[in-house]
Amino acid sequence: MSRLDAGFELFGEHILWTDLVGNVLSLLVVWLAIRKTIWTWPVQLTGALLLLAASAHAHAPGNALKQVLFCGLAGYGWWRWSRGLRGGDDLPVRPATPRERVVLVGALAAGTGALALVFANVGWLQVTWSPLANAYIFVGSAVATFGQGRALVDFWIVWVLVDLVGVPLAIKSGLYVSGAVYGVFFVLVLIGFRRWLGEYRRRVARTGAQVEAVTA
Repeated sequence: MSRLDAGFELFGEHILWTDLVGNVLSLLVVWLAIRKTIWTWPVQLTGALLLLAASAHAHAPGNALKQVLFCGLAGYGWWRWSRGLRGGDDLPVRPATPRERVVLVGALAAGTGALALVFANVGWLQVTWSPLANAYIFVGSAVATFGQGRALVDFWIVWVLVDLVGVPLAIKSGLYVSGAVYGVFFVLVLIGFRRWLGEYRRRVARTGAQVEAVTA
């Protein structure tokens, strides 16, 4: 048995250690993101490397390439948040502008369509179940993580949309832990969205009150 096969049996299914530990770290990433701590990014990088190994073992190229992309986006997010948290300040979160939303939605739609064609027609990247779903997970995860790096409240909404497809895709690929974790993600994402949006509204309210005090 290779190292990628390492795991244990649970209810008649073989659970990969890489899948289990990688998803535990992914859950931790969501909790850290809710708290807006810089540790979000190194933990995300580690989890992505483990899930890359699990996806390679499960022959799920969409998930595997997604984790490769996550490694790069983790570096980008780490850099952006380091700037935002410089000097001990709280990370300023905000909703996306109308232009940013058009760009994010456009990237999700166009990227999904283009990548689905690649997954359906390019040799070693071909998938046996729904190239469109694999492409959607890949592009949606990238868009969400990019938005997270820019501290956009909207990134939580994109994750909700990704989760709705991620559960059946993970189960179909034999990544049972990933499928279960997507369900937990859904709850944590809703909590994160509510908290970030609340923090943004309180900051706007404080800023408005300060402006009124100065001009009074």
